[in-house]
Amino acid sequence: MTKLKGILLTQGMHGMISQVEGLAKALEVDFTHHTVELNNFWKLIPPKMTPISQSVYKKIDHDNFDIIISCGRKSVIPSIHLKSVSNKKIFNIHIQDPKVDLKHFDFIVAPEHDAMKGQNVISTRGAIHYLTENEINENKDYLNSFIKKDERKIWTLIMGGPTKYYDYSPKNINNIFKKINELSKIHNFQLVAIPSMRTPINIIHYAKEYFGEDHTVIMDVDKKAYLSALAIAQNIIVTCDSSSMISEAALTGKPIYIASILPKKKDKRFQRFRNLFRELNITRNLGEEIKDWNYQKLDETNRVADIIKQKINS
Repeated sequence: MTKLKGILLTQGMHGMISQVEGLAKALEVDFTHHTVELNNFWKLIPPKMTPISQSVYKKIDHDNFDIIISCGRKSVIPSIHLKSVSNKKIFNIHIQDPKVDLKHFDFIVAPEHDAMKGQNVISTRGAIHYLTENEINENKDYLNSFIKKDERKIWTLIMGGPTKYYDYSPKNINNIFKKINELSKIHNFQLVAIPSMRTPINIIHYAKEYFGEDHTVIMDVDKKAYLSALAIAQNIIVTCDSSSMISEAALTGKPIYIASILPKKKDKRFQRFRNLFRELNITRNLGEEIKDWNYQKLDETNRVADIIKQKINS
C-alpha cells in the first residue's frame, strides 16, 4: 500500500511540533512541516472572525497531499482553506480546540480536560506527543558518561519554563530545588536535571550551582539526554507548567511527582489535567510521601492514530 502524504501546520512552537509530528509518525504518513505565517492584521483576529481565504496567510508550497495535521490558532484557517480548494479527498485533523465550527475538520484531537464534545472529536488523556518507547529504550545508555558512578538510584527532574500562568522566579525555583535536595538526602538518590527549550539559561546555571557535584545537571537541550533520563529514572519529577512533558513522562509507567509553583492567575484547565492524571494514579505532588506505584503506560498517540486509521479506511 502506498504511504499517504501529509503536511503539518504549526506556529513553530516545540510543543505543537511534538504533537503533529508524533501523530504523523503514528499514522505512518510521509510528511513535510510548515510554520504558518498570517498576513497583516489577521495575526490579531480570532479564527472564528477570519475569512477562509488564501489572503489570510502566506502561501504554503506543497506537493500532492492526502492529510493535513494542524495545531495552534494560526494554523486553523490555512488547514480549512487548503482542504476546501483541493480537487481530491483530503482529511484534515486539528489538535486542540480550533475555536471555530468543528464541522470544518474531519477529526479534532483534544485533551479530555478541555471537555470538547462532537462526533469528530477524539478525546485524549493528556497531550499526544512524538516520543516512543523504542526511542526511550534505545537511548538508555546515552547518559552513562555524564552521571556519577555510584550505587545511588536515579531520579530525573524535567524542567519547563515560565508561562502566563507560572513565574520561574528564584524564590519559586529555590522552593522546588530545596524539596528535591532534602529528598535526595533522605532517599539517597542522584538527581539528573534535564532542561527543555523553555527553560531560562539562568535557571539551568542555578540548578548546576545549587546541586553541585553530587548530582548531574545537563546544561543544553538534548533530546537523547532527555530520552536517556526517562529510561534510567526510578522516579520522575516534572514541573507543573507543561501538560506535554507530564504526558511524555507517563509513557514510561514510572511514578511521576509534580513540582508545583503558585500560579500567577487561575489555571483551571491545567488543574483539570492534573486532577485527571492523579485520578489515573499517574502523578502525585512533590512533597507527598514517597511511594512506589504502577499504572498502565500512557500511549495516547498510537491509540488516536488507530482510531483515525480505522475511520479513514472504512
